[in-house]
Amino acid sequence: MPLRQRPRDHRRTWLPDRRVLTALVLVLIVLITVVDILSPPHIHLGPLLIVAPALTASFAGARGTAAVALLAIAALTVIGVARDGLTTANHQTQLGAQLVVSVLIVGLRVLRDRHERELARVRTVSEAAQRVLLRPLPEQIGPLHLASVYLAAEAEAQVGGDLYAAARTATGTRLLVGDVRGKGLSSLGDAALLLGAFRAAAHLHAELPELAAYLDGSVSWDLAQLAEQSRQARLLPSPSPEVVGASSEDTGESFITAVLLDIPDDGTEVSLIDCGHPPPLLLRPDGVTTVAARRPAPPLGLGELAPTRYEVEVFPFVPGDRLLIYTDGVIEARNAQRRFYPLEERVTAWLGDRPAALLQHLRRDLLGYVGGHLDDDAAIVLVERLPDDGASRFRLPLRTRTQPQPQTQAQPRPPADTG
Repeated sequence: MPLRQRPRDHRRTWLPDRRVLTALVLVLIVLITVVDILSPPHIHLGPLLIVAPALTASFAGARGTAAVALLAIAALTVIGVARDGLTTANHQTQLGAQLVVSVLIVGLRVLRDRHERELARVRTVSEAAQRVLLRPLPEQIGPLHLASVYLAAEAEAQVGGDLYAAARTATGTRLLVGDVRGKGLSSLGDAALLLGAFRAAAHLHAELPELAAYLDGSVSWDLAQLAEQSRQARLLPSPSPEVVGASSEDTGESFITAVLLDIPDDGTEVSLIDCGHPPPLLLRPDGVTTVAARRPAPPLGLGELAPTRYEVEVFPFVPGDRLLIYTDGVIEARNAQRRFYPLEERVTAWLGDRPAALLQHLRRDLLGYVGGHLDDDAAIVLVERLPDDGASRFRLPLRTRTQPQPQTQAQPRPPADTG
């Protein structure tokens, strides 16, 4: 099957070197000066020198812009001396206008530099928050190979409401991939709540339905607290209409779609609970299959709509198989013709690639499809079961999870646990 041509990453732009641009500006100053001096007396090109600091402000800082502005003023002074018009009202007016506009340009550049420094600090903080909130998945956990990609709709924030996490248990690995309603910074609170609850309880609940019920209860409790805060805000003497309206909207429509996976170290199956989330894709060398739950549950936070017990779906997952888990920001991405991204069709081109390479191809292809900017956050996790060469070695004995007991010389060492 021939490989389709992949669109390039439209977010990459080419910019000339700053030294080249500076040289071009200096050449422009010299060219305008020489042409003005050689022109007839009734032709005045000196006012065009203001273009030099204006262009410099687009790629250089405030100091560089100020230096070029001074050079342009000096060049205009040289023109006046060469044409014996330095003391004329016309030339003095030109110098005054050049000085005023140059000061304005440098001042705007100073404000822009300050804004860029603030934006750099915000990005640094958001990257740190992302590393704390959305911890990178390990490349290998137990008998599984993991790879992940996260694309935030708000490029400045680099973090949003999509989430994923992995946790080891005594018998296998549990995975969570979720999507908070909304996007960007406004959804961080719900994402942090769900991730914290999953990391705390993933190894405490033996059954997957119990874990799903616990996560739903945690999200529902948090939404109930927000609803109570909104009700109390409405009782204040002069509540802010914007704050009350936003709080009411968030508490009334907040929920989290999620997929919970339980993958035992020993076995050829995967257990899944789908809480209103897009179904994963099972990738095999012979094609792609949708792993759709027959009885999906409502999203987390809507527990009152859920059945009395979450239904677990079991699917084959043998060594060499891969599961592609994603959020709706991937399949709801649209191109210029407003067509949705055909994930299942596109991913077939890279079935032979390693997990990390496959996701990088998918990332570039997705960004190229939408023109470089997503309207919603997108997260993709790829899970591959490694060949079975003794997967039981990945299981930790239960006693290693507790404080070891002190031993004396009179006590024989217990036999090693080979299970």
